[in-house]
Amino acid sequence: MRRRPWKLAVVVLLVYAFLYLPIAWLALVSFNSSRSVSEFTGFSLQWYAELLDDDRVLQALDLTLRLAMTSALVCTVLGTLAAFGLRRAFRGRSVWALLLTLPMVVPEVVMGVSLLAFCVKLAGIPLGFFALLVAHVSFSLSFVVVVVRARLSGMDPRLEEAAADLGAGPFTAFRTVTWPLVLPAVGAGAAFAFLLSFDDVVTSNYLGGVGSTTLPVYVYGQASKRGVSPEIVALSTGMVAVSAVLLVVGVVIASRRARRASSSVMEVVGVPQGG
Repeated sequence: MRRRPWKLAVVVLLVYAFLYLPIAWLALVSFNSSRSVSEFTGFSLQWYAELLDDDRVLQALDLTLRLAMTSALVCTVLGTLAAFGLRRAFRGRSVWALLLTLPMVVPEVVMGVSLLAFCVKLAGIPLGFFALLVAHVSFSLSFVVVVVRARLSGMDPRLEEAAADLGAGPFTAFRTVTWPLVLPAVGAGAAFAFLLSFDDVVTSNYLGGVGSTTLPVYVYGQASKRGVSPEIVALSTGMVAVSAVLLVVGVVIASRRARRASSSVMEVVGVPQGG
């Protein structure tokens, strides 16, 4: 590979083409003036205009946004607290860490069936917004814990020790040193939780009652009944665009804040940036 780097570049291009060419074609067809998704006849915004006039789409979008924002808020608070709790050594910490990360590897079908049985049979929670919220928090919480915990494990303990040596109390050291360094990871975890809730189909399909259809479930249902229509293609393109923009913006902001926080904290506590 060192002698022929172009081979590696070809492999990388093929992988990216395999991943993104279908999405690029989907975005192109969404601006197609024809109802056919197999050929492109010209640019048009009529399918996006029809989406804005569809009350069912707007209701599903409103529910999805409210659900994603509420789930992201709950997951961010609980996940951050759990990550800080797992930072300290105590008996059974590995078991608790394993239980918190287990939902990341459990199949979505199993998660949906188990949450349906829990909400309906055990907890008596009716299908709808609250049941969806419980489900989305249950599978999004793990990602927040993992992201924040990774940031905490990578922090230099000398920074907090230096703040304590300079006379800062526990709360002051947390506010001026620990929290600025962890904040980018908290923001990234919140973005993950929002996107996971916004894009979920399987679990939401189990727990969404009458009048509680999320946007991904609506897209799946329409595609299953009517096929891949131009309206569904336009709606799918919009969802992909929103998810991609939020992810890119979140990563850029988190990386910039992490660099600024690291440099400012090192200046405050007097730790050389190279050491």
